[in-house]
Amino acid sequence: MKIHSFKVTPNLPENMKFLEELSNNMWFAWNWPAINLFLKIDKELWRQSRRMPKWLMASVSQKRLEELSKDKDFIEHLKYVETLYRDYQNNKNTWFEQNKGQGKENFLTAYFSMEYGIGEGLPIYSGGLGMLSGDHIKSASDLDIPIIGLGLFYQKGYVKQVLNKDGWQGEDYPENDWAHLSVEPLKDKDGNSLTVDIPLGREIIKAMLWRVPVGRTSLYLLDTNLPENAPQHRTITEQLYGGDRENRIKQEIVLGIGGVKALKALGLKPTVFHINEGHSAFLLCQRIIDIMQEKGITFKEAREIVWATSVFTTHTPVIAGNEYFDFSLIKKYMEPYVLQLGISWDEFMDLGKETPQAAQFCMTVFALKLCAYLNGVAKLHGKVSREMWKSIWEGLPVSEVPITSITNGVHGASWTSHEQTELYKKYLSDDAMNNFSHSVWDKVQTIPNEELWQTHIERKTKLIKHVRDKMTSLASRLNVSFFRTSNISKVLNENVLTIGFARRFATYKRATLLFRDPARLAEIVNNPQRPVQFIFAGKAHPADTQGKEFIKQIFNMMLDPRFKGKIVFVEDYNMNLARYMIQGVDVWLNNPLRPMEASGTSGMKAAFNGGLQLSILDGWWDEVGPVDYGWSIIGSKTYKDDNERDDVESQALYNLIETEIAPAYYDRDKDNLPLSWLKKMKDSVQALAPFFNTNRMVEEYYQRFYTKAHYYGGILKTEGRTAQIAKWRADIDANWPRVSITDQTPPMDKAIPVGANLKFSANVTLGDLKPEDVVVQLQMGLRSLAGGFESVKDISMKNVSKNGDTYLYEVEVQPETSGRQDYALRILPFNKDIPNPFTPIHIRWEI
Repeated sequence: MKIHSFKVTPNLPENMKFLEELSNNMWFAWNWPAINLFLKIDKELWRQSRRMPKWLMASVSQKRLEELSKDKDFIEHLKYVETLYRDYQNNKNTWFEQNKGQGKENFLTAYFSMEYGIGEGLPIYSGGLGMLSGDHIKSASDLDIPIIGLGLFYQKGYVKQVLNKDGWQGEDYPENDWAHLSVEPLKDKDGNSLTVDIPLGREIIKAMLWRVPVGRTSLYLLDTNLPENAPQHRTITEQLYGGDRENRIKQEIVLGIGGVKALKALGLKPTVFHINEGHSAFLLCQRIIDIMQEKGITFKEAREIVWATSVFTTHTPVIAGNEYFDFSLIKKYMEPYVLQLGISWDEFMDLGKETPQAAQFCMTVFALKLCAYLNGVAKLHGKVSREMWKSIWEGLPVSEVPITSITNGVHGASWTSHEQTELYKKYLSDDAMNNFSHSVWDKVQTIPNEELWQTHIERKTKLIKHVRDKMTSLASRLNVSFFRTSNISKVLNENVLTIGFARRFATYKRATLLFRDPARLAEIVNNPQRPVQFIFAGKAHPADTQGKEFIKQIFNMMLDPRFKGKIVFVEDYNMNLARYMIQGVDVWLNNPLRPMEASGTSGMKAAFNGGLQLSILDGWWDEVGPVDYGWSIIGSKTYKDDNERDDVESQALYNLIETEIAPAYYDRDKDNLPLSWLKKMKDSVQALAPFFNTNRMVEEYYQRFYTKAHYYGGILKTEGRTAQIAKWRADIDANWPRVSITDQTPPMDKAIPVGANLKFSANVTLGDLKPEDVVVQLQMGLRSLAGGFESVKDISMKNVSKNGDTYLYEVEVQPETSGRQDYALRILPFNKDIPNPFTPIHIRWEI
């Protein structure tokens, strides 16, 4: 049977026309007055819509719309929201306008990510990567930094978790109905769907383009579910992270290569490209091909431009978590592109191999070799990443591997409850959610204790009601005696210390660590003076059997009489449930295996709402704890095995809850206010909110990476500049075997007084290179037991004379500290027109 579709739009009264524009821009998702406006239209329909305004508007009756058009209060609210929206869109005094500087008139960054968590009403996300990408784009809009997003338009949202009576996770994949999402299909000049052609092996497929307005900016999505494509290609964008390895590489080609083609079709010319995780790294190939063809230059020349204008953010702290493909799949789908690149197959494959012996092609390695600006997502993660990928820069000290870090943040307006936001507006600043200066957030100390606690209890009560509603739905479906209505009404208590744990159920996150000693946990939960309750939520990857076992274990603990109504697992974790939890719990629990949490952001979201942290010193919390306004689970640096580690750290967890956290929570004054707890809440918000937000994060990307990439891109696009750099690199390659350095500094047998002048000298040979082609450095610091330096200072030496083929370099230094000092001498390539000298690596140490 053939079914046809057509679209019917609501007939909005004239004074309500703005609702159509509002429904089509995801700006509403982080602005409570807009959300409240939709709630006033029909609260129950809004709940059913899963925050999809277009679905709501299509479902509400014409009679109701006519009623609202005559409702004075509603129309006033509508006008207020429109004023907020227009002021936002038309504001000329934005952060970017104040900070962009000269030469940024054509600045534009294209940000590529596999998933985006803009809001529940656009279900194209699965977990932390998507939440971060969504918050990145929303902060870019708030700051007015020209950043656009590129992603895929999935026919089905990420897995919906469906538990059975045993607590085993099953999966459902609800289809996304584009007609009810805040997206719009893009058209060409003839009014037809705008599509791009993407070579895929020996075939060419088409991808249609969609636009999601996100405040002041846009997210562009590619969709292969088109009649013109073969069935196996229509399903490429069917499901986020769906299918086998072959479908995954197809998705990544569509995202990366198709994304670059989409930008060209849209007439957009980004000056910077940001690859958020390795999924989209194939975009580097298409960029090189396009520049080669447009400028008539070689692969090596085009690579210089692409390398200097590309940013890569890695999110994975373990080798196995990175994206690898078998060589056969790479050959099947990438061979046509390699032919256009004009390099040999072996040369291309080397770009994706960490070492010559590597057995698979790694997307992370590919990006690391072809992007000049590289970062992890927390300081500890940056350190782990430098150690993990050091072999790419052989001979370079680990501390100098050019992978830095920009610590993640969260979009405050998206995750802070509207009740808490009103407190911040009242006592901090009307624009507190967009102004993260310390002078503003220091004022959190002025919030009256009574108001802060009342607001927190209000959100906690809403969380418990939401959990009970979810349990009621689960009971209705499972028909389990435990879930009888009388029992559900007793689930959780707003007067009890509540600890939350919600995240992806990857095994390294150790969701079951709390249950290591059930007997001791039962004593903590059922303490008559200081009871504690726990709320768990989270999904396992559909293929992660061990993660599903963790969920089953917690589900069955929930049914244990010792924990009945006091430990709950809430089905189908998503953005909405996440918001309820981080806005309502007292304490946020995070106990991953250190250092396997790259950053983590859920704890930051809880912090914005006054939630306190109970965490392993990993990810972002490693930059904070130990502190007085949170608790750090500290074990040992070494363990004989995993069992000992889990035993030690679970006992540390129990001890903290039992001896520190619960006593602090239940210590009340005569008005039943937990004054010491409230002080911790205020201190936590004051310390964490100004830094762990995506406004700061995006500003940091702009100032540290984007502006530099934009600058070097401008230089390298100058006529003939890439040819000069390509020749310089060829000269470096040809002459490097003849480059050497020998220390000529007289022996320092006696102690040197602090502040005394020390002259260091070195003989240098450069082959046919010139002194301006290199930099000769003295490194001073303290030698590390692991090799290299623990702390080091690079000091450039000057060429003072030449004798035959040998140059004499010297520098005078005044030691600033006493004690042992170590030094080393080295030579690096130097060219003022490239971002750094380390890729590809050439380094000559004194032997």
